[in-house]
Formats: sequence, C-alpha cells, structure tokens
Amino acid sequence: MNQFLSTLVFATAALVVTPGIAQPAAASPAGSQQSGPVGVAAPAPSGSASQAAAGAIRSQNIFDVQPDASTEPGYRDQTNGERAKVQPGNNAPMWRQVSGGITGYSSLPVGQAPEAGNLIQGFVDYPFMRETNAGEAWRQVRNRWILPYGAALLGIVVLALALFFLAKGPLGHTHPESERKFERFTPFERAAHWSNAFAFVALATSGLVMAFGKFFLLPVLGLSLAGWLAYALKYVHNFMGPLFAVSLAIVVLTFVKDNIANRADFHWLMKLGGLLGDAQVPSHRFNAGEKGLFWWGITIPGIFVVGSGLVLDKLIPGVGELRGQMQIAHMLHASLALWMVALLIGHIYMGTIGMRGAYRAMKTGYVPEGWALEHHKLWADDIRAGRIPAQRSGDGAPAPERPAAPLQA
Repeated sequence: MNQFLSTLVFATAALVVTPGIAQPAAASPAGSQQSGPVGVAAPAPSGSASQAAAGAIRSQNIFDVQPDASTEPGYRDQTNGERAKVQPGNNAPMWRQVSGGITGYSSLPVGQAPEAGNLIQGFVDYPFMRETNAGEAWRQVRNRWILPYGAALLGIVVLALALFFLAKGPLGHTHPESERKFERFTPFERAAHWSNAFAFVALATSGLVMAFGKFFLLPVLGLSLAGWLAYALKYVHNFMGPLFAVSLAIVVLTFVKDNIANRADFHWLMKLGGLLGDAQVPSHRFNAGEKGLFWWGITIPGIFVVGSGLVLDKLIPGVGELRGQMQIAHMLHASLALWMVALLIGHIYMGTIGMRGAYRAMKTGYVPEGWALEHHKLWADDIRAGRIPAQRSGDGAPAPERPAAPLQA
C-alpha cells in the first residue's frame, strides 16, 4: 500500500508539473524577437545556450516506464538507488530488507534501544503456523491458539464440575462438632495459603479481563468503562505479581514434605480416589490428587509463570529488552496461567461446595476425627497411634489412641 501511494503521488506530480521532456520555446516569426515578461524584450539564445536550456530540465512520466523492467538481469537484487533508475518511486528493495529483519542505522545507543534500527523482526517458523515475521507469528499464536483454546479449557472445566455436582452432590458425610479435633493446618500454613490464594485470585481475575474482556465486557460496559477497568486491573496485576511470587515460595517450602509420592498414592490413583463410588480411598495427610495439584498445578507451572511475569515486568536485569524475549515470555506466561486457573477452579470447588467440611479445615485449621478417618484414614491412623501429634501448633502433644467415632450421614 505504501509503495502504491508513493507511485501514485510521483505519477501525479510528473503529469501535472512536468508532463514530458521540456521543449525549447517556439520559433518566433521571421524578423521578430522572442518575448520575455510583458513589455520586456528577450535576446535570442545562442545555439549552445539553447541546447543547455533544452536539456537542463528533464523529467519522465512514470507511466512511460516499461512494465518489463523486471526482466532486467539482477532486478530482484537491485538496491533502492538502482531500482530508481528503471522504476522511479519503487521502494520495494528497501521494504524487502525491512520486512526481512535487516537492522539499519540508529543514532540511539544499543544499550538504551537495542532494536531501534530494526522496524520488523525476522521470520520464524512456529509449529502449526505458517512462516512469517516474529511479530505477526506471536499475534497469530495468541489470537488463534492461546485465547480460543484457553477459553475452551476453562469452559470445559466449569461445565464438568457443574455436571459432577448435579450427579454426585457434595462428597463425604456431616460429622458432629462434639468429636475430637485434629489440627489439619497450623496458623502459619493457613496464613501462607490465604495470602497465596488472595494474590492468585487477583491475578487470575485481572488477567482474564485483560485477555477476554474485549469479547465479553466491552459489549456490555462500553468502550470507556471497559477501558478504565482494564487499565486499573493492569496495575493490580503488576503489583500482585511479587506478592504471589513470595507467597508461592512460602507455600511450596511449607507443604513440600507432605506432598512426596508414596505407595498409598498409587492405590488411590488406581481407584480414582473413590470418586466413582461411595467410599473414600485411604490416604495420608494429602491424597494423590492433592499432590498432583501441588506439583503440576501450582509448583512447576507457578515457577514458570512467575519467571515469565518478571520478564514481562522487566524486573530481571538484561532480560526482556528484545521483542522476541517478550513474545516468548508472554506466550509461556499466558498458556501456563490458563492451565493453572483451570486446575485451581477444581481445587476451589473441592475446597468449598464439593466436599463437606473441607472449607472448615482451612478456615479454622481443625477437622473432626470422623472427617479425618473418612477422607484421610492413614493420616488419622498415624495420629491415633501417636506417631504424629493431633495438634502441631503450640505444644503439639500426641493424641492418645482411641476408637474411631461412628460415621454419620
């Protein structure tokens, strides 16, 4: 389009201003003198001067250029100056270099603006994508893969949980408050969990609005309100990132010792945790599903999400100054963040309406003995046998062994 406009402007100027090769003044009648300005006689020019006047002003109509100029040898490799001789106004060589990722001269220092001389990135070949320049490839990956498939994943998870709730309802039984209590989470563990949960919800909400807001909120709120909301949530996202990073590190270090796989976890997985039956499969403090979420839904993707987020915020020295680094960081950040949101929606479901008594465990830190025997029997057996304390905060005295209270529906 730029080349066409340049050609059109040049052609218009050539036609209007200098429509052809300038001709000498028409010969005067015999015995008369050429006229100059009104009332002023002009002497007749000499032969050499006439030739000079005739050849000094030359122009060429761009439409007079032969269309077969592309058949000249080396046409494809011509520089901009060489191309101007056969096709004036054709800047294709320059734009071919620009689109090919050629870095030109820039007066800005490299340390301050390392890509100032590079207008368009070079070509890349991402899987399942046509080869194109890196900026366009990133845009296509975001708009054709990350956003639509990420939205589909979230929709499938929400729909599956809704169907499961309608079919099974809340899991477990209701246990009387009079039963002996086991401390499931200490105050420190609950503080770490709720800090991380608060930061994650803020990041997930703001990130989803920035990613999908133009599809769902913009038609409802209008351009002005939706724009201000996205603008405010961008700052929420940026400032909550460091809190999530710190709380994530604390959560991982706090709970990692109880999330190591053991033999009971394989037995739990073979029976799918009893989800398809009426009885819970015995497990220790955390079952195989909770351990899988800890590693594959929180720890491993969380590390990459935090790292890529720090790159996007330009908080890692020397990283994130190039467009390619930012594009890769964004694709990694968005993909893993959507994965984490999908899995943690399931975690929130099981910790609230999906299982009776689960929310109380994280709210107060304690669960009835019957709840522990029903959902984490091996952990409850260790407490009843005195191998681990019933209360881990404070003195943490081991609980004496005693028969289990009958389970009530």
